Amino acid sequence: MQAIANTHHAEAWNGWEGVNWANNAARYNAIVAAFDDDLFRVAAIHEDDRVLDIGCGTGQPTLMAARRASRGDVLGVDISAPMLERAGADAAEQGIVNVRFEQGDAQVHPFPHGGFDVAISRGGVMFFGDPVAGFANIRRALRPGGRLVFMSPQGGTPDSDYARATAALKPLMRGPSPAARGMGSLVDPARIHEVLGEAGFADVSVTPVGAPMDYGRDAADAAEFILGQGPVRFNLEGVDQAVVERTREELRAGLRAYETSEGVRIPGAVWLVEATRP
Repeated sequence: MQAIANTHHAEAWNGWEGVNWANNAARYNAIVAAFDDDLFRVAAIHEDDRVLDIGCGTGQPTLMAARRASRGDVLGVDISAPMLERAGADAAEQGIVNVRFEQGDAQVHPFPHGGFDVAISRGGVMFFGDPVAGFANIRRALRPGGRLVFMSPQGGTPDSDYARATAALKPLMRGPSPAARGMGSLVDPARIHEVLGEAGFADVSVTPVGAPMDYGRDAADAAEFILGQGPVRFNLEGVDQAVVERTREELRAGLRAYETSEGVRIPGAVWLVEATRP
């Protein structure tokens, strides 16, 4: 791997949280799948495009981009070796050959200048320690007129559906897990405009998108998945087992309100961001 600026995240995503995500890739992909159509509609990838997927994780959006850029090529970059191993295995299994993966810190990775027509990200850009430097590096990687399209979460509120569904966890969530630090860096549209402007992008637009997020087959399944997520596991470490069991039951009860015939669906919201390299 090339030089790393975000050493904390390199350690975290190559540790147990990265392994946990790679082992549960289908579950994590399902959460945000309802936003994929909007992301790729705005990205408008053409068959000859050269595409960069920033913070590609286990590679699902990278492979989706490769199918669209059928006569082009796609590069997925992520800091996590366990997640990239899963991405490479999925590409091989699906027979997708116009894609490659590199382990690297996108904030400082030596991308070829002007080497890409489109850069996408399904959330990975929110982890830059220095967002302006990170986005400036991405801008240099795009050709003049090249486009950046990414998703970032909207800020949560105490009365949001997710907050209500998982209220049982709130007293135990003392702080972010190592890999979750920085997740709130791009929740404010004004901050997104500021960062991208300073990084040299133009024509910045930030659009709210809402969709039902898939957390599991039923309340019990969703509760186990949420309890196994990195930030929750981190905060439950050392907590009395009786408290954990009580929390599990209360969490299941909160999730039952969101059970549907298709599983547990909790309304969620992201920002869909588009910008251009002048």
